[in-house]
Amino acid sequence: MILEMKVPSPGESIKEVEIATWLVKDGDYVEKDQAIAEVDSDKATLELPAEASGIITLKAEEGDAVAVGAVVCLIDTSAAKPSGDAPAAAVDPETSGPKAVVETVAPKAEPVAQTPPSAAEGHASPAARKILDEKNIAPTTVSGTGKGGRITKEDAVNAVPSMGTPTGGSRGTERTKLSMLRRKVAERLVAAKNETAMLTTFNEVNMTPINLIRNEYKDVFKAKHGGVGLGYMSFFTKAVTRALQLYPDVNSMMDGDHKIAFDFCDISIAVSGPKGLMVPVVRNAENLTFRGVEADIKRLAIKARDGQITVDDMTGGTFTITNGGVFGSMLSTPIINPPQSGILGMHNIIERPIAVNGKVEIHPMMYVALSYDHRIIDGRESVGFLVAVKEALENPMELLMDNNPKKALEL
Repeated sequence: MILEMKVPSPGESIKEVEIATWLVKDGDYVEKDQAIAEVDSDKATLELPAEASGIITLKAEEGDAVAVGAVVCLIDTSAAKPSGDAPAAAVDPETSGPKAVVETVAPKAEPVAQTPPSAAEGHASPAARKILDEKNIAPTTVSGTGKGGRITKEDAVNAVPSMGTPTGGSRGTERTKLSMLRRKVAERLVAAKNETAMLTTFNEVNMTPINLIRNEYKDVFKAKHGGVGLGYMSFFTKAVTRALQLYPDVNSMMDGDHKIAFDFCDISIAVSGPKGLMVPVVRNAENLTFRGVEADIKRLAIKARDGQITVDDMTGGTFTITNGGVFGSMLSTPIINPPQSGILGMHNIIERPIAVNGKVEIHPMMYVALSYDHRIIDGRESVGFLVAVKEALENPMELLMDNNPKKALEL
């Protein structure tokens, strides 16, 4: 029996996915529920499991955009599973040497055939050759992107003549198609710049009070809560949810001519994954404890790292926190995550001299940035929000822990 495997729907609004990677080859025997491909939607990368056991025939190539519901492969469920012991039992001692050589060389031939030929092996189309002649560029110096390494007209148009004396160094280029997820991220970022009245306001935070609390309690916190660490993100998340409740316009978004206000705080946390930046959501963060925030962020970060983040994990969110400081960023203007109206950017912590009660002292300082949509958030709300965040971070004992750190940290 031949089973047609169709692309399942990753979410309501998703009509198309892209085959990112086939995890099996044409003609392989696959087991039921075995991951056979990774597919990119405009929101996440998902694994495609085999619906039955059998011999697989691929019907789409890597990079192909496939409609939801379209057939991507066939599985012959009547095919018998190949025996793993048969080749070893059939080896003839007198002929095993030559056979072993043939069997080892054959698999190597496949990647060699897939490797793009060198520029010298490529041929220019007539139109491409004419353009290259006009530019006085030798076809052997151009990498063709056409079939079999053929130099296309576009390759010739994009080719740049060598300037000056050749140095012998590498001058290669590589042209790769962006994943569907990356293309969607790019589209959303451009839309955020073009469709919002984005403005950024800055402040700085003295991290000494938080560092003192973390240094005193982080080891016992980790031991008490099963390996969940006490990081900076729980302090920032708690400070943000407090500020959002004080300045609710920052926790709202535009919908045409209307404003949608939320009485809950779903905080999107930007995390780095193998496919790029992901923004999963911590739901109802205003009700979570420090342990609850840290545990949820850890869970989502692990899912993003392992490529198991889902559309549901990233759907929604009323405000975003992004931490460029982990990569060494000192200052930035984060871009709003539409349709949200605000995003808080954290940065690296640097010891700097500051004035404290008329004296110069060295303290660990962090710049923070709030980008916001000025169509819906005025200067008073934006600046007031960021000041409220700063106040909570510089006085966490009183404003975030009710002067009882052990109870707040559930120790």
